[in-house]
Amino acid sequence: MTKQRAGLYTALTLLAVLFLIPMIWGVSSAFKARSDIFEYPPRLFPAEPTLENFRAILDGQPFWSWLLVSTLVALVSTAVAVFLCCLAGFGFAKYQFRFKNALFDVLISSLAVPFAVIIVPLFILLAVTGTLNVWFALIVPWVAPAFGIFMMRQYVEQSVPDELLHAARIDGAGEFRIFLSVVLPLLRPAVGALAVWNFLNSYNSFLWPLIVVSDPDQYTLPLGLQALFGAEGRQYDLVLAGSVLAAIPSLIVFFVLRKQLLDGLTAGAVK
Repeated sequence: MTKQRAGLYTALTLLAVLFLIPMIWGVSSAFKARSDIFEYPPRLFPAEPTLENFRAILDGQPFWSWLLVSTLVALVSTAVAVFLCCLAGFGFAKYQFRFKNALFDVLISSLAVPFAVIIVPLFILLAVTGTLNVWFALIVPWVAPAFGIFMMRQYVEQSVPDELLHAARIDGAGEFRIFLSVVLPLLRPAVGALAVWNFLNSYNSFLWPLIVVSDPDQYTLPLGLQALFGAEGRQYDLVLAGSVLAAIPSLIVFFVLRKQLLDGLTAGAVK
């Protein structure tokens, strides 16, 4: 091993440890009593692990309701986003129409606009159109992300040859049939990467649900955990236990789609 590679591995290891320590502390503190979380000197692992925090949040708080709302919103928005982004990316990559490049430039430029900037206009738009019910409002910001359309356009250009589309047209397939039967199966790695990215963004969203959700019975997980943190007494023990439980769906999605995620990211890097 060369000195340069050894130095690189050492730096990566230090960075990994730097990022892992807060995660390990958070997980271990979920098994501590509230009085032990901020003991001094701090202890990384609990002296007497307890499951009482998990029992308290599962039995004493509407955790399952928060989890259901967050998971359903994330799954629906991800399914719609994957379909629309694939369709839009295919259109931008393989069809010619007026103002195509200008529209795509506007789309890409929107990536530079922080989501916090469009919260008020988006809220007003939903209120004026009468669509400001909780479920629709929670889902709509994630159904057509500009990043997803850009990613799919790049992947279609790289992975779907024009000759394949011409052959399908000669066989009599319509354009939508070509998209469903020919193009979509070829996009599987990119679909997996986009699905993981969109699911995590929607599932972990806090600012937008904070704006549109006012009923505690319809809280998402981030809102529910924030309510515990803001409650009298600062229930750090329940927040940490809830955070550990909240990470489980994200980990499941990642492990199920990890191959497609890595393939999609690798293909994007090559492009």
